[in-house]
Amino acid sequence: RACADVFQWATLRMERGAREKNQQLYKPYSNGIIAKELVSLEQEIQEVRRSGIPAPEPEFDMSDIFSFCRRGVESIVDDEVTKRFTAEELESWNLLTRSNYNFHHISTRLTVLWGVGVLVRYAILLPLRVTLAFTGVGLLVVLTSLIGLLPNGWVKSSLSEKAHLMCYRICVRALTAIITYHDSENKPKNGGICVANHTSPIDVIILASDGCYAMVGQVHGGLMGVIQRAMLKACPHIWFERSEVKDRHLVAKRLSDHVADKTKLPILIFPEGTCINNTSVMMFKKGSFEIGCTVYPVAIKYDPRFGDAFWNSSKFGMVNYLLHMMSSWGVVCSVWYLPPMRREEGEDAVQFANRVKAAIARKGGLADLLWDGGLKREKVKKVFKEEQQKMYSKVLVGVSEDSHGSEVVRGPALE
Repeated sequence: RACADVFQWATLRMERGAREKNQQLYKPYSNGIIAKELVSLEQEIQEVRRSGIPAPEPEFDMSDIFSFCRRGVESIVDDEVTKRFTAEELESWNLLTRSNYNFHHISTRLTVLWGVGVLVRYAILLPLRVTLAFTGVGLLVVLTSLIGLLPNGWVKSSLSEKAHLMCYRICVRALTAIITYHDSENKPKNGGICVANHTSPIDVIILASDGCYAMVGQVHGGLMGVIQRAMLKACPHIWFERSEVKDRHLVAKRLSDHVADKTKLPILIFPEGTCINNTSVMMFKKGSFEIGCTVYPVAIKYDPRFGDAFWNSSKFGMVNYLLHMMSSWGVVCSVWYLPPMRREEGEDAVQFANRVKAAIARKGGLADLLWDGGLKREKVKKVFKEEQQKMYSKVLVGVSEDSHGSEVVRGPALE
């Protein structure tokens, strides 16, 4: 028995040593399903060709296609983009049918609890919440329209802020939201831009119930248009016509003019441009980081156990989504105000946006992804495909990269 114990201990030590050696050799950079290696395309192709020694003359080999096939299969199996646009997976069921579409009868007790929950949520909570929501929106339209009749000045600004805060807080009550605000000393100030990760349309009222902001968006018709026009009378929000949205210079100028006036409220922007499912932060558009003003990052994290706050706009309309939220148990979330950040010397807008995004992801416990949220509705940009083609063409002509990232020419390319 003692010999068996010694043999088992030695075996475990050998396996651990081999595992540590493999980790040092391959250094995987992905925490997903597949452990990928930090190797160049040329090294990967040489591995597929089963030859560690470079060929005397770079040439096309039919086996090269397997390298790209393997990358494609890995991207499908370990896709870290598409799953960000579906509802977050729960570790346990929260008694909401929509969070478990494959629900089967488990026990009579659990079924009774679910039935009681449906009765409470739809017969008691939903009518009260809808009433509060209509009250908050109605007061917002009426009060801002009346305040808009006052002349510009300190009285109008003060009344506008109080009216906005009161109405947004009533709307928050309509969702039975329990919000924890952290580091309030870093709250956005006038003359700056507040940027936050985007999970849901209710992100706006979550933040606006703790402070007033100038909203940025496109002009709408119908009920939303009535609300926008009423809000604009009391506070200098920034609404764009449909034809102006794609004019980057016009958008940047109006944002710059707004932040230049220190008497105006900070601008609230969601640079991702689309809703992500509360698990990650995706690429920030650089437009709001080119203005050159102080940026106030904010991280928002929802607790999915009480209700899924993610809005899948390709699956649910706004009314359907709001009914889902009002028929959930509640909205529980945490908001972190991060220290203000400014663009550093020699830093371009993209680098600044990535630095702010990384800070938000780190504080909110979210995955920091480089992918564009526009992939939710669009195909992969052609430039990404061309980049892979250029990398492979360099392998064929004999241009590779050394450890420092410098290009090294070998083979017939030297001629």
